[in-house]
Amino acid sequence: MSDNNVVAPSLSELLTHSSEKWRGFAADVLPLPVMEMDFPIAQPIRDVLIEMVNHSDLGYLGPVPELADGFAAFCAKRWSWEIDKSQVRIAADVGVGCVEVLRVFTKPGDRILINSPVYQNFYNWINEVKLEKVDVPFVNSGLQNDNVNPWSLDLDEVEKVYASGIKAHLLCSPHNPLGRIYSREELTRIADMAKKYGVTVISDEIHSPLVFKSHEFVPFLAISDTAREVGVVVTSASKGWNIAGLKSALIVSQNAKIDEVLALMPLAVKFRSSILGAFASAAAFKDGGVWLDSVLKTLEENSIMVRDLLSAKLPSVKTHLPQSSYVSWLDLTSLNLGENPAQTLLERGKVAFNAGHMYGPQSSQFVRLNYATSPTILTEAIDRIVKSL
Repeated sequence: MSDNNVVAPSLSELLTHSSEKWRGFAADVLPLPVMEMDFPIAQPIRDVLIEMVNHSDLGYLGPVPELADGFAAFCAKRWSWEIDKSQVRIAADVGVGCVEVLRVFTKPGDRILINSPVYQNFYNWINEVKLEKVDVPFVNSGLQNDNVNPWSLDLDEVEKVYASGIKAHLLCSPHNPLGRIYSREELTRIADMAKKYGVTVISDEIHSPLVFKSHEFVPFLAISDTAREVGVVVTSASKGWNIAGLKSALIVSQNAKIDEVLALMPLAVKFRSSILGAFASAAAFKDGGVWLDSVLKTLEENSIMVRDLLSAKLPSVKTHLPQSSYVSWLDLTSLNLGENPAQTLLERGKVAFNAGHMYGPQSSQFVRLNYATSPTILTEAIDRIVKSL
């Protein structure tokens, strides 16, 4: 295998892995929940890690200008976004980054907006900083056009919440679990509303490297001067290059006043990151493009495969083609699997998915399926659903 042709290993090899995905369940369970990919890591990342270990270069994290340089080059090449590298900060991971940004832009008791269904840890971060959650859920139009994501955000309702006095909006862009890309027009309106009502937009863009080629991703801070006045991006190479365990993320601003507030974060925010993670991330952004493009091709093919398998074997299950990343959002209402379909499938079929209720109360009949694996495993997963009925 080369970085031009990235292929997932066999199930027998994956079962030897030590991550949560492969140790979180009994050996007879096929695990497709945890948000990590089953692909071998990119050669440039492998090279830098081996070199550092071979030279016992495992000390405390110091200056890593290579990370901001690599990220800036990646942004310019992929999105034509020119950034101020002096406003790129390091954090341990996106969760830590979001929490620490919230600590300096809000105080306990403030109100924050989310849009469910949304990544389950958004709820944990909000609770950690003791904010009051306000939810404007996505609306499902039920469209079956493969080229149109059926989930939309009612921006008129968002504006009503902004006007009511919230302090922050935690945005998931690209969206997990919906695989949805915000349009330039949507982000422009969000930025304009945020400025009008004094709201800080914190955009979790961890999935941004994983946007499929037929779709355009626009970083929030690339939208306009207004967006830069109200926004902070928190992102990482961890999802794009499958290195979450190395613990490194970025907090990005592009406005002097926002930068002044971020400067209030503790110095420890940087030092909790990993030296291996920082240099691996730098290598990913700088030299990981060939690997990433190969993986993106496979992921898009796998998303279509999941849809086609469901159409053939479970036609009553509703889903849509994602525009990014590697999760399918499956509506299992028609299968009558009880209050928690994910638990039923785990017990009956020995196949694990994320339960929909984790992402929002209206999603109890959904499950999230991770398709960043082999066609063999995906086929077996759908077959185990069928056998559970």
